[in-house]
Amino acid sequence: MKLSLAILEKLKEERASFYIYFSAPNCGVCHVLAPKLKTLMAEHFPRLDAYEVDNSIQPEIAAQYSLFTNPSLLVFLDGKEFLRRSRVIGLGEVEGELKRPYQLFFE
Repeated sequence: MKLSLAILEKLKEERASFYIYFSAPNCGVCHVLAPKLKTLMAEHFPRLDAYEVDNSIQPEIAAQYSLFTNPSLLVFLDGKEFLRRSRVIGLGEVEGELKRPYQLFFE
């Protein structure tokens, strides 16, 4: 789903749980990682809403979070930033760091 600054602020106010994947069209790693990340999140963290930001179209969102490299991942739980990864994103590491907090939050 496309994300705007207004939607992002509303999500944080509503204390939503979601993740944002930042990428760019000229980033080969971004294109390889995106489907793998979507699969991981859908299988293990299905209650997190998914958003993608194309930094070439919406650089203001990445700049707001001081993200200046691709790919980047931000995970929010209860409207607060919980996890931040950029450039080298290990899917096993993301899963390991989210598993316990996700279980506590949603179960």
